[in-house]
Amino acid sequence: MKKPVFKGSAVALITPYRDNKVDFEAYGKLIDFQIAGGTSALVICGSTGEAPTLSDDEHHACIDFAVQHTAGRVPVIAGSGSNDTQHAVDMSNYARKAGCDAVLMVTPYYNKPTQKGLLKQYTYIAERVDLPIILYNIPSRTGVSMTGPVYEELAKFPNINGVKEASGDFALVNDLMHRCGSELNVWAGNDDITVPVLAMGGCGVISTAANLVPDVMHEICAKWFAGDHAGAAAMQLAYYDLLRDLFLETNPIPVKTAANLMGLPGGDLRLPLCEMSDENLAKLKKTLAKHGLIAG
Repeated sequence: MKKPVFKGSAVALITPYRDNKVDFEAYGKLIDFQIAGGTSALVICGSTGEAPTLSDDEHHACIDFAVQHTAGRVPVIAGSGSNDTQHAVDMSNYARKAGCDAVLMVTPYYNKPTQKGLLKQYTYIAERVDLPIILYNIPSRTGVSMTGPVYEELAKFPNINGVKEASGDFALVNDLMHRCGSELNVWAGNDDITVPVLAMGGCGVISTAANLVPDVMHEICAKWFAGDHAGAAAMQLAYYDLLRDLFLETNPIPVKTAANLMGLPGGDLRLPLCEMSDENLAKLKKTLAKHGLIAG
């Protein structure tokens, strides 16, 4: 049985930019807000953190800052995946030396490897990275999805700790859990499937919404683990419109917009991401006001 890197709600943390540079003062405030809100772990430099537009120097600096500022209060998990296998190894080993607790490893994007290629990619990385690895399956962004047989093979590696499953494919989640059991921990990769994944034996969620409501996402998981399954489900349903509207446009456009509207230092977006359309912004504001996150 593999002990999960964390249980509960981890935040997929946004990266605050100002004048096209990472604003580390804001980054520290966001980290403190998360920990105060009950977040179980920080996941930095992922999709929500706009990792594709971070230079290597910026990526390293974000890792260093997050580890130092968090100071062991919660685990720090660094996004280190790449469509360049050796780059993924190098970034993962940088995260290990910096003091991260684990890495998040997205499937290679654009290359569209076969299942054999995915197995070889992760085998190569697992043999060269001495740190817990959380796989990240998000075919809507990468163009390729893991399958049950590949998960089953990868679960045999002691340092492959689990997977952030963001495919939305419950048949696949069933299959991987059936095949891997306690040898591969599973976290929901989409906020709106948190309770269903928990119900299937998952460990929690790596959450976009937690950027805004870390207490809510924490409480959903806490209720579930305490045996209040109906309460957890009711809470997720009560916030479903917020979880939905944070994806009105490409993540993290809505969540960074919402953070700024709430007075959190979300910062700017970096091209090619840009400001929301007026129509979607109006919808988002209405939902934020409904939940008391901004004035109505």
